[in-house]
Amino acid sequence: MPSLTTKRRLRSAAPPPSPPKRHRRCTPCSAAPSLIQDVTAATKPKWNPKDCEQLKMVKEALHVSTAPETIVCREEEQNVVLEFCKGCVDHQKAGSLYICGCPGTGKSLSMEKIKGLLLQWVSQADFPTLDVLSVNCTSLVNTTDIFTKILGLSKAPGKKVSGTPLQQLQHMYSQKSSSKNMTLIIADELDYLITKDRAVLHDLFMLTTFPFSRCILVGVANAIDLADRFLPRLTALNCKPEVITFRAYSKDQILRILEERLKELPYTVFQHQALELCARKVAAASGDMRNALCICRSAIEILEGEIRESASNLDTSLEEKSSTEQNLATDPDFVKKQEFDIVRIDHMARALSKTYRSPAVDTIQSLPHHQQIILCSTMKQFRGAKKDAILGELYKSYMEICKSSLIPPAGILEFSNMCRVLNDQGLIKLGQSREDKLRRVSPKVDEGDITFALQGIRFFRNCLQDW
Repeated sequence: MPSLTTKRRLRSAAPPPSPPKRHRRCTPCSAAPSLIQDVTAATKPKWNPKDCEQLKMVKEALHVSTAPETIVCREEEQNVVLEFCKGCVDHQKAGSLYICGCPGTGKSLSMEKIKGLLLQWVSQADFPTLDVLSVNCTSLVNTTDIFTKILGLSKAPGKKVSGTPLQQLQHMYSQKSSSKNMTLIIADELDYLITKDRAVLHDLFMLTTFPFSRCILVGVANAIDLADRFLPRLTALNCKPEVITFRAYSKDQILRILEERLKELPYTVFQHQALELCARKVAAASGDMRNALCICRSAIEILEGEIRESASNLDTSLEEKSSTEQNLATDPDFVKKQEFDIVRIDHMARALSKTYRSPAVDTIQSLPHHQQIILCSTMKQFRGAKKDAILGELYKSYMEICKSSLIPPAGILEFSNMCRVLNDQGLIKLGQSREDKLRRVSPKVDEGDITFALQGIRFFRNCLQDW
């Protein structure tokens, strides 16, 4: 099977298409995009979990340390920070920002992107060189070492001033200098600088208030209320930074980021429902994108474990050989189906259960079979924007599952009683009505918890995959 690099070389070696004549205006054919997609899909090699190189490529794409080429879902926040920094450079004026948000919301990654864009803009706009200092405050032995690093970056000419690095910086920014270089300081994990007297943080932000300061300070931390709780003096000192909040990722954002990372791979690795389940659960729990990446890698490892277990249990008896030959005769794709697989929703559910497990999962797993079918019916009934239904509609959904699986369904009275039990356990909510069939029903448990609890049972796994 040719590698991705080899295919790129072959494509690059092919002669380029002749350009259209300039006197004619061509309108793109509406069928062209779909045609390109079909050709691309046909030439893509299939995902083979047994291939070490493919596994390595997939795991690297989903690794936390891998910076994607395109950082999506943070365009608005990045633009605000970039425009602020551009304004400071353009007016040769100091300023400070405080970027906050929960862990795994793209703060540090965005700052790396912004730093590159800002340096590119400075170079193209023919501004004086921008000095940049990126420091992770957890790497500092002493909190005051940050002033030593800033001083080492400054190249202002003149006599050396005695005193501590902070005093030298204060003196430097108080005197007019011939140097026009601005300094961008990105202080990540800023909350590490919080000491008992909080003097270091105060002094750091105060550097932007001196009359000849050329310091653009961008502090990054997880604490959303750091500026209010730990820096109350900054307002009085007229140096309180502008605050930009990176909110937790939503389900749609997590799904889009995962798809962007996997888009560059030349094969399909995940069942779409599996990625949706991961995004939904992570968004409900924390919105931490790093967790989503780790869980996806864990799901791949679960698939790897299944393949190893299947290989170790392989029996080469004549009966199985005969069965294989028969399958091959009736289904030419039988060998491909045996060799290639993707990460399914059940793999993802097991990976998620290692990270998150709520009390509702244990409750659902301990329910009688028919009550589990009712919960499964609620998932089918409330998919999409629908938030509630009448009991009669839910009963029809329950009946469909039972009949398709050749299970004798309960009567409407017994069904109503089971729904009351689920209501008492806090798994669904029943409204009030004179007739049981007209009572409103709404879910009270996360869809991901139901999937976790039931995914290990083949009956429910098949139901969930069909939806």
